[in-house]
Amino acid sequence: MHEYMSRPRVWGLTCPGSPEEVGRVRRWTRDVLRDSPYADDAALIVTELSANAVLHTASGSTGAFHVSLAVSPAVVSISVTDSGGTKSAPTVEHPDAEDTHGRGLAMVTALAHHVETRGDQHGHTVTAHLTHTKDGS
Repeated sequence: MHEYMSRPRVWGLTCPGSPEEVGRVRRWTRDVLRDSPYADDAALIVTELSANAVLHTASGSTGAFHVSLAVSPAVVSISVTDSGGTKSAPTVEHPDAEDTHGRGLAMVTALAHHVETRGDQHGHTVTAHLTHTKDGS
């Protein structure tokens, strides 16, 4: 990770809700986690969660979204908070084979060892945890 990193360490980035920011967040995540074995999975997770915030919430029309990375020797946690505007929480979809959307959160759930969603119509936070093993040990 970083030469002067205390453990655990938290980074945060707030972005305008435009689609171009999803790529910026992905690059930022890779930079922060450049020496971590979780860098690729975390970059994919943050891409999916940020794209969902931009596409499905007020973040993409009038708001912003916030990304935080919490890193310790045992876990990397990726959180994306949207600007709200929807009453329903993000959920895993089960799209038909010909559907072009609806697989992102399922992919996040498959990559992460634990995923949790919190919030309300004013904003939801989805957090994905990557640990050394599936059972967290």
